Amino acid sequence: MPHRNRVDPFGALIETPARGAWYGNRGCLHDRHGRITERRPPVDQWIVCVLEFKSRRRKLLQPGRYTELFFLDEATALAAGHRPCGECRRADLRRFGAHWPGQWTRGFALAREIDAALRSERSARASPARRRRLDPARPPADGLMFVRIAEPQRALLAARGRLWAWTPFGYEGPLPWDRPEQALLLTPPSTAAAVERGYAPQIHPLPQMRA
Repeated sequence: MPHRNRVDPFGALIETPARGAWYGNRGCLHDRHGRITERRPPVDQWIVCVLEFKSRRRKLLQPGRYTELFFLDEATALAAGHRPCGECRRADLRRFGAHWPGQWTRGFALAREIDAALRSERSARASPARRRRLDPARPPADGLMFVRIAEPQRALLAARGRLWAWTPFGYEGPLPWDRPEQALLLTPPSTAAAVERGYAPQIHPLPQMRA
């Protein structure tokens, strides 16, 4: 039986047999029986990690230890409010911080500065600042995720100048999109700015596009 430890683009924990390409955590979210609870994440460091690092092995959902979470791809993890891990993905975190919005005398934002911004932005998912006009003539940067105003429960990925519907197993589409429309940005605004400035998140393989 699958655990409720897969993360969707809204940041929710879901139960699915689909496997993830990335791993991460938000601290301990399960009880002593290994059941995922509704408790508030105890840490601000919401990270996304590689599946294998230094041959480490963990038994899932150990009492008192952090809850192991899994993501379809990095675009999903970023939309959910996570950022690259500073241990297993040190170079990626440095790249991410170098594209993070703001003026940094050292040339990049530190993990604690990124975490502080993400904490605020994760709690403001309905903010008017997330409203976007999606125009097929000027598509968003690859890896950003949205919901259409008229379809707020369906997460959409922008990639290859098209929109794709997220599922736990991969993306469906491309979807019909022939005119500008209003949408809300799922990816936290600061993360979106980093992507727009050049940070390219990994994206699950997309369906073959017909000619």
